[in-house]
Amino acid sequence: MGNISSLNDANFSESVEQDSRPILVDFWAEWCMPCRALAPVIEELAQEFDGKVRFAKVNVDECKTVPAKFGIRGIPTLILFKDGKKINELVGNQPKDRIKTMLDSAN
Repeated sequence: MGNISSLNDANFSESVEQDSRPILVDFWAEWCMPCRALAPVIEELAQEFDGKVRFAKVNVDECKTVPAKFGIRGIPTLILFKDGKKINELVGNQPKDRIKTMLDSAN
């Protein structure tokens, strides 16, 4: 996962909500085929936006508090945070261009 960090209930607040930098959080699960299809796109974008946007993943099977806090009902769900606040969200497997447009809005 290179420059994509793994977040959980214990470190989410410190890593996302208490940081002013933009971060895209991918809520996913191992068994989710659309999540697996989206993973290489997220990895490409993490390289393209290196230094501009941070990337992280939250496994919804391992973390219950954070997904519940943000009302995650379907996966994959991508939430873009800036200044610790949710500024955008996409649900489902999305085309790279659509995610890129969302990321560009954070800068």
